[in-house]
Amino acid sequence: MKKIFYILLLIATIQSGFSQTKSEPNLIQYVDPFIGTQRMGHVYPGATRPFGSVQLSPETDTIMMYDAQNKYNKEVYQYCSGYQYSDTTIVGFSHTHFSGTGHSDLGDILLMPIVGKVQLNPGTAKNPENGYRSAFYKNSEKAEPNYYTVKLKENNIQVELTTTTRVGMHRYTFENTDSIHIILDLSYGIYNYEGKNVWTYIRVENDTLITGYRITNGWAKNRTVYFAIAFSKPIQDYGFQFSKEKYQGFWRRFDLNHQFSEISGKEVKGYFDFDVNPNEPLLVKVAISPVSTEGALNNMLLETPDWNFDKIKRDGQSQWNKELSKITVETLTKEEKISFYTSLYHTFLGPTVYMDLDGKYKGLDQNIHQANNFTNYTSFSLWDTYRALHPLFTIVQPSRNRDMIESMLAHYTQNAQKMLPIWSHYANENWCMIGYHSVSVIADAYVKGIRNFDPKLALEACILTSQNRKYDGLGYYMDLGFVPENKSSNSASKTLEFAYDDWCIAQFAKSIQQDSIYNIYAKRAQNFTHIFDPSSGFVRPKNMDGTFVTPFDPLNTHGQGFIEGNAWNYSLYVPHNVPQLVTLMGGKKKMERYLDSLFLMELPDRYFEDTEDVTRDGIIGNYVHGNEPSHQSPFLYHFTDAPWKTQDKVRMILKRMYHTGPSGLSGNDDMGQMSAWYVFNAIGFYPVCPGSDFYYFGSPSVINAELHLENGKTFIIKTINQSDQNVYIQKITLNGKVLESSFIKHSEIMNGGELIFFMGKKPKK
Repeated sequence: MKKIFYILLLIATIQSGFSQTKSEPNLIQYVDPFIGTQRMGHVYPGATRPFGSVQLSPETDTIMMYDAQNKYNKEVYQYCSGYQYSDTTIVGFSHTHFSGTGHSDLGDILLMPIVGKVQLNPGTAKNPENGYRSAFYKNSEKAEPNYYTVKLKENNIQVELTTTTRVGMHRYTFENTDSIHIILDLSYGIYNYEGKNVWTYIRVENDTLITGYRITNGWAKNRTVYFAIAFSKPIQDYGFQFSKEKYQGFWRRFDLNHQFSEISGKEVKGYFDFDVNPNEPLLVKVAISPVSTEGALNNMLLETPDWNFDKIKRDGQSQWNKELSKITVETLTKEEKISFYTSLYHTFLGPTVYMDLDGKYKGLDQNIHQANNFTNYTSFSLWDTYRALHPLFTIVQPSRNRDMIESMLAHYTQNAQKMLPIWSHYANENWCMIGYHSVSVIADAYVKGIRNFDPKLALEACILTSQNRKYDGLGYYMDLGFVPENKSSNSASKTLEFAYDDWCIAQFAKSIQQDSIYNIYAKRAQNFTHIFDPSSGFVRPKNMDGTFVTPFDPLNTHGQGFIEGNAWNYSLYVPHNVPQLVTLMGGKKKMERYLDSLFLMELPDRYFEDTEDVTRDGIIGNYVHGNEPSHQSPFLYHFTDAPWKTQDKVRMILKRMYHTGPSGLSGNDDMGQMSAWYVFNAIGFYPVCPGSDFYYFGSPSVINAELHLENGKTFIIKTINQSDQNVYIQKITLNGKVLESSFIKHSEIMNGGELIFFMGKKPKK
């Protein structure tokens, strides 16, 4: 009987496992971290948790930001994430990265395992043997959520990486164990240049633990990262190389290069030797902190109390599966499923957690703060992410989005300029790009019911941000109603984006019954009309005297008053008042012809060849999907008499601009914005104007989808007659009732229910 009992128990356990697998599909199998790792995609393939502080990934070269003549080196742009798929060598593995940005920083705390002679320079791609870098077996390189592995050709070292939120764990397995070293290069960085490292400090605490920090002056002017590194084996020997300062004080009485337990300098590199048996793994934990080495060590002890690499990997992948399961989809092909879940994966890479487990973090004032009742985040690429990423969060990550708004408000209170974030990371504002799009994120969240933050403080922050006369031509905008090109470049783009942001402030003020403020900002939101030229039919930059700038070429992306776009694309950027834009352009028929021409005309290379962020593979006609200002344009057909053309264009963009493989992104992913566009449109709708509660319909590519909402409800999307040819919507029903509108409201999604698209080959005009 006892034997039968255990057999039955075993069968029950196995069946339970099958049941769990069936109810929780393994979605990480559809994520390919290599998508977008080549050319402009600029994502990294390494290991990380959702929104993780540690983003542990290989570095494949040491391209410097400036060449020998101190000129900007254009090749550095290929290494925004530190990784290029086509490279044949790996320099090492560092712990912080941006996902798909058009500028860069980070690449902190680079480790590299080597065997044989100690070499503290990285060498070159042509001659890796002259340094610590190594060629690698390309077919051994694998990546999946929270795991990366590769085999280095130099002495056949197997490298495996996984993470917790604040700790990266390395597992190195050596075939040759004659002389094993771990190189620690704290001079390495992404977008590096001579003098970027302001100061570095390393302290050898004991034979298995080192701590330290480094301060850099890069995109973030004053950035400090603290770390603690623990080894699973005792250190046998160690030494350092560092830049000598003019004044050495009385430290000169020591041999600082060999077995001295405390070292500081600007360009510090170290080596640590270990005795390891063949095929015995050497494990390394690297914890980071924005506050202190004590904070880093505490993060390590709490998040990785043991050395169970496989458990950390499993736990991280389980966390990823839970996050990805917020949207479950059925697609026509496996490739489309990979595109969908890789895109969703990209949207959950950032912004990143920026605080220790005890809630402490460094603020913009460089003091230590305590996050009370929220998780503090950093890396806000708001010119990109307000468009679709944060609106996606209002549906599938509302609690995180609320915490991100709290993080923005904390930024405001700590900012000497009294402004919300523009483009911020690691307790710094780097002032990249234009507009003040934090106000869009705040307004969008509030009108959609995310209200558990202080609205009075938030409105104050929005107003003071929009009134900083020193910021980017904003004083001229307030006085003249437009930004003059001869006083502030990219003026037309700035005027358009300021006007949209002002509309967002108006909507927020209206939501909290501040009517006088609403009236002020509703009027400011009309400033886009001041730079529309009826004679040409385009938005154009003006000079201080109110005259339009000449000469003017609406196709050119260079020197025409626009940033990362031309007049053809930017003239459509009035998301908050498309009906008035249609009127300015001469009516619905003219708007329709304008949009048709945008997608059909040819944009010669000469018009964008000197613009880093615009490349041929991100362009359809003159529509530049590889850059964000155009992302709402296909939906403007809804404001003409041909809304069905939106369906055609959306499905075309989904097919042409998103693919599997290393070149699968048509432009920078820009911290998840490009991927968020895909996620929204694959399920059938898009937030044309964040700050409103409408999502306009496109043409869903999925067979069906389920949105598992944080409030416990489920929103189901189904398509009838779905195929590659059936791109046109014949009818839409919501909970059994036919929808006559071209949009769905946020509340209708969050209430749960069933949305059904009936598809066909011909447009229903």
